[in-house]
Amino acid sequence: MPELPEVETTKTSLLPLLNQKVVDIQVRESRLRWPIPEDIHNLKGQKLLKLSRRSKYILAEFETHSMLWHLGMSGSFRICEPQDELRKHDHLIIQFEDQQLCYHDPRRFGCIIWLNEESQTKLIDTLGPEPLSESFNEEYLSNKLKNKNVGIKVAIMDNHIVVGVGNIYATESLFNLGIHPAQPASTLSTAQIQKLVIEIKRILKQAIDLGGSTLRDYSNAMGENGYFQQTLLAYGRAGEMCVNCETTLENLKLGQRASVFCPQCQPLKKVNTSQTQRGQSK
Repeated sequence: MPELPEVETTKTSLLPLLNQKVVDIQVRESRLRWPIPEDIHNLKGQKLLKLSRRSKYILAEFETHSMLWHLGMSGSFRICEPQDELRKHDHLIIQFEDQQLCYHDPRRFGCIIWLNEESQTKLIDTLGPEPLSESFNEEYLSNKLKNKNVGIKVAIMDNHIVVGVGNIYATESLFNLGIHPAQPASTLSTAQIQKLVIEIKRILKQAIDLGGSTLRDYSNAMGENGYFQQTLLAYGRAGEMCVNCETTLENLKLGQRASVFCPQCQPLKKVNTSQTQRGQSK
């Protein structure tokens, strides 16, 4: 599934379409996670004015309408020439003045919908802060975790706490800090939370700089692959040796997601019920 770095990279690769006018729209398959709006043809004649990202949504602002785009599990955008041959799972083609934009989604879990009051309220307004923003800091995360007894990996992947920290980047952040993914979130010390905020930001920035992770078939709208997967130390390496201690990496399931960790470098610490760990400097 494309995560924040992949969506950010996709958004950036779509920027050449800015200020181009939509001249035609072809819907080849409307049945995505939510149906492509029947009135999407209202975009004809409008210029694409702005592209932004919120969580894993791309917000596309046209002259009189705005759209909310989500890649789902297997979606991708591709900028191509009008004469290029379409592929089997190209469900939407937006023809601009100079190029065309194809939305490709084999599993059809993505969405192409209007950004309006209903979708804003339902999908955007309940989201937590962006992980790369100043509002995502040690004080904020400490307050959010103090009553959370779920594993820390589940907590930082909760979009109501912070958006966009997907499985890859949560796994790598916790491995680098030696924190067990199932460690109850409320038991992390202040020092651990501070380091976790810093590490999440570092990992995500690095992933964006490297164009995201191409693990299966992800590429940006220009057809370019990401390279962050070449730096992975834990994610996808269950059964291999830890790069730090040569212990075999193990896999457990948390929140329906596989979580790779090193049992030696990331021990599950026992919770001392007689005292709170918050504020300790270990």
